[in-house]
Amino acid sequence: MLVDFNDLQHTSRIWIYQCNRSFSKAELDELHKLFDTFLTQWTAHGAHLKAGYEIRYNRFLVIGLDQSMNSASGCSIDASVHFIQSLEQKFQVDLLDKMNVSYKQGEFVAYKPLKDFKKMAKERAVSKNTVVFNNLVATKQEYLEHWEVPASESWHARFM
Repeated sequence: MLVDFNDLQHTSRIWIYQCNRSFSKAELDELHKLFDTFLTQWTAHGAHLKAGYEIRYNRFLVIGLDQSMNSASGCSIDASVHFIQSLEQKFQVDLLDKMNVSYKQGEFVAYKPLKDFKKMAKERAVSKNTVVFNNLVATKQEYLEHWEVPASESWHARFM
């Protein structure tokens, strides 16, 4: 059951997939159609899941699931991963590699392999005040409050 992302409860489970590049306007239009179709049909053991999504900065795909109605099962989570994998193939992008870091340079979102980010921290090209995206947040509340934060307030702090 597709719902507006803004209408999801703050306790909703969140999955964030960062893209290695920005999506074009045409790709975003297609992504919205694909997400609408997938989330409308997304189920767990035949029961509809109350889910929504948003696309931030033309590169972060965020899925939210209100588990107060029905919880995700292993099969439904697998289905969502297969959906994301299909997007990777369709758009020739990387969405599942967790060994990359996204951070802000002014209003621009930069994307680097973790080893390059560590090197930049060592060289002080990024600092504890650099705004990073903490894609490990697990709930909508955490997403709203702790996703886009200074590196000092995220797991990225260990490299500063």
